[in-house]
Amino acid sequence: MYRICEEIKPEEKEMREVFAQVMDELARSDSRVVYLDADIINSIKMTAFSKKYPQRTINCGIQEANMIGVAAGISETGLIPFAHTFAPFATRRVMDQIFVSVAYANLNVRIIGSDPGITAGSNGGTHIPFEDMGMMRCIPNATILEPADSIVLADMLRQTKDLYGLYYIRLSRKKSEQIYQEGSTFTIGKSNLLREGNDVTVIASGICVADACKAADELLQEGIKARVIDMFTIKPIDREAIILAAKETEAIVTIENHNIMNGLGSAVAEVICEEAPACLVRLGAQDRFGEVGTVDYLKEVLHMSVEDIKDAARKAIAKKKHFVNKSAA
Repeated sequence: MYRICEEIKPEEKEMREVFAQVMDELARSDSRVVYLDADIINSIKMTAFSKKYPQRTINCGIQEANMIGVAAGISETGLIPFAHTFAPFATRRVMDQIFVSVAYANLNVRIIGSDPGITAGSNGGTHIPFEDMGMMRCIPNATILEPADSIVLADMLRQTKDLYGLYYIRLSRKKSEQIYQEGSTFTIGKSNLLREGNDVTVIASGICVADACKAADELLQEGIKARVIDMFTIKPIDREAIILAAKETEAIVTIENHNIMNGLGSAVAEVICEEAPACLVRLGAQDRFGEVGTVDYLKEVLHMSVEDIKDAARKAIAKKKHFVNKSAA
């Protein structure tokens, strides 16, 4: 059961701090938990963990493909590996190892991709993955999770520890904005309704969820009632929520920290094309590379800001009205 905060505000702790705390909790309660890293342990605040559990911490060095192979191997022994590196290196650099060594072999591995999309910020285009979810979506039986805040992240880590299969969790290392109250729990494969509305639906994931809520609150001042859905599981997507939104609002906006191709927007488009047609506007990286800049700057140049979400909502509603008028004629 999840509970929404009355006010969206910056979290007190960085997501990487929460990641490290929960990993320590999992390691204390289950001796099978093993942590693997590609030589960036300090970047995710796992240095203390590595000293506390030296026999269950494996620094594979800057050898990401080897790290995935090691994770697959120790999974065969019954251990539970959590393997971390920056998102581009956790996916595109090691896709063959993920596909063959983990997924095809039906092994039990959690891959943590940190700083996806624009959260890579000043690291620039080479470190900004706008394609990681798309690549992982193509792997049979892979589950893709993108927590909007640390409350979701903590619950996802606890849940996946006791589940079997390939899980990809993409998360920002820095502070997020708190959407949910402490103690909330979440159902993998189901989305969360954050705002009610029947004029348009905004479906968001990750860092875009807070902006979607802000946009909806501002649109309400214009008399536009926007439904907001946190789609924290990208695969398997919550088809029921999308179909209901398409039928009840007939206008949908997707906003994601990813290429609009083969990510959240594409997943939603697939559902509404097959099940319940609706007017769709997709926001995110418009099939382009990233660049150096702050998160706020990149939101502006990539048209992912609160204002862009509001404009997209108006556009989706206008499309809906056009088709309604056209059918009536």
